[in-house]
Amino acid sequence: MVEFAIWHWLAFGALVVFLLALDLVVFHRHAHAPSFLESAGWSAFWIGLALVFNGFVCWWRGTEAGVQFLSGYLIEKSLSMDNIFVFAVIFRFFAVPLMYQYRVLFWGILGAIVLRLAFVLTGTALIHRFDWVMAVFGALLVYTAVKLVRPGEEEVDPERNPLLRTARRFLPVASGDGGKHFFVRQSGRWCITPLFLVLLVVESTDVVFAVDSVPAVFGVTRDPFLVFTSNIFAILGLRALYFLLANVIEAFRYLHYGLSAVLAFVGLKMVAEYWLAPAGEHLVSPAVSLAVVAFLLTTSVVASLVAQLHERPSIPVASAVGIEAIKTEEEVPVR
Repeated sequence: MVEFAIWHWLAFGALVVFLLALDLVVFHRHAHAPSFLESAGWSAFWIGLALVFNGFVCWWRGTEAGVQFLSGYLIEKSLSMDNIFVFAVIFRFFAVPLMYQYRVLFWGILGAIVLRLAFVLTGTALIHRFDWVMAVFGALLVYTAVKLVRPGEEEVDPERNPLLRTARRFLPVASGDGGKHFFVRQSGRWCITPLFLVLLVVESTDVVFAVDSVPAVFGVTRDPFLVFTSNIFAILGLRALYFLLANVIEAFRYLHYGLSAVLAFVGLKMVAEYWLAPAGEHLVSPAVSLAVVAFLLTTSVVASLVAQLHERPSIPVASAVGIEAIKTEEEVPVR
């Protein structure tokens, strides 16, 4: 396993803070609805940046470390497609104007970064102390893989979110529309706005995603630095990817089968390596794992696109998500 010193973590953290500050202060200082071309450009930028970092890891720490990072990034990026669908459902449920969705996702990503760091460090500590944790992680991934292909398992109901219910019960919620603000002052006291409730729901759903995605990356590398950096690069590009694909995400009808196959492969690999491989060794090399993951995901995407071309549905898939339905500064209702 490649070891990274503490200053590597600090340098990467500084890079992430710089990129987020640049994004917020310079490029997205004013709330607006990102166009398709803008979203495509930002998606290309974040993917390109991840690949540059991947090349740097290969040059600095060797090909094996680079392959492990790329495998983790590809797994995390593919799992983020599920995030996009859930985020679209949440924004539609709360009728969030398109120009405010980016703001929610930006601050949601800050929370996700802290959460992933906690998950990675906790997972690393558990693996070092109890080697059987890898088998438990693997079994969890197999269970999640089965859930992905079971009918009805992908139903999302934001109204049942426990964090949302708790906030409504114990915190004062502003009446009317708070605009882009998360907190407003009404009747002499500070209140949370409907947009803050949306942020809470987004943050809480990321906890569920992290439970699946972090163990999945541990399945291809046990190096916490590579696990964390691959997670963060995928998360940084999530906002642009959302605005690029939210309208057509349901066109990828077979993607969940590909994701299920990836999780099952990684999960079974983790269980098998715990029982059959010497400590710290791989039954399946990182390069082969990368090839398998890429093949499964590519097959599911191509199959989805072929099926979409053959059927040519009369109702545009964009209407299923509804992101284009709300582009003006409408009131965000408190439900």
